[in-house]
Amino acid sequence: MGKRHISLKDLAKELDVSISTVSRALKNHPEISPELTKKIQALAAERNYTPNPLAMGLLRQQTKMIGVIVPDINTHFYSSIISGIESVAKEQGYFIVIASSNESMDKEIESVENLLKSRVEGFIVCLSQETNDFSHFEKLIKNEIPLVFFDRVCEELPVPAVLANGQDATRKITKHFYENGCKRIAYISGPEHLNISQNRKEGYLNGLQECGLQYDKNLLVHCNLSINDAILATRKLLQLENKPDAIFGVNDTIAFAAMIEVKKQGYKIPDDISLAGFTDEFHSIVVDPPLTSVSHPTFQMGEEAARLFFESIVNGKIINKKVMLPIDLVVRKSSLKK
Repeated sequence: MGKRHISLKDLAKELDVSISTVSRALKNHPEISPELTKKIQALAAERNYTPNPLAMGLLRQQTKMIGVIVPDINTHFYSSIISGIESVAKEQGYFIVIASSNESMDKEIESVENLLKSRVEGFIVCLSQETNDFSHFEKLIKNEIPLVFFDRVCEELPVPAVLANGQDATRKITKHFYENGCKRIAYISGPEHLNISQNRKEGYLNGLQECGLQYDKNLLVHCNLSINDAILATRKLLQLENKPDAIFGVNDTIAFAAMIEVKKQGYKIPDDISLAGFTDEFHSIVVDPPLTSVSHPTFQMGEEAARLFFESIVNGKIINKKVMLPIDLVVRKSSLKK
């Protein structure tokens, strides 16, 4: 065989056994007889066989790579989650390959395909805001490729997921506004099909009910999660004959956009209109006034998503397990009326 690197395939062919048999014998697997194990190990020594880590990884589909897909990599929210994933992955001897969907379903599908070509063992994913068809993930499930969702998830798919308790958080925000004298509480939501939009809306409605406030459909508006669209949504609220005295957004970006438009139209925060956000980005403490927001356990969310991923690997199949993380309301000046 000359100087070519001896492979498992070479050993298996010479002994007329399967590659998996050779692999297990070299690890003294109890299912391989002592006689055959001795024979295989002797031949491996004679041929100066040394394992090729990459080839072994591909054989077992254990390349030690996890594909992580996020809507963007610019915000602290996703970078912190990625750090949590990477922390647990490193402990397990794995590393992550990151792709951004840029909030596009087509880009998300492309990312799945490209990461599969890169031989990742599985995926940890936060859905793009456009994703309303899940066939690309159904294929992964069918082929028993480990898949974990976090934050934005498809609750209909039997996939492990990590979520934050957004429903409880928006209920607390609504009650906080009410306790500070607000009666016309508006909510700028994201796309209606997203689970985070639905769950946070439910908490908003529950909060209104607990405070004895009547739901006004005009106070619930949607946007596509961009700053420009959030500004237009805020403008729509401020054009109402009976304007809101409090506004909160489905995330901090939406709340920052609302803050821009509220100030532009000459209203004072929080005296005229109270504001609150969601995710507690770093910028929450540097805007004027500092923004009340919901603190997301982002690093922990990443850790839990990675742990579910490795639990799936150990079980040898995708598990349908949901982890719900508590989140806290951080009160700052933007919602405290004098």
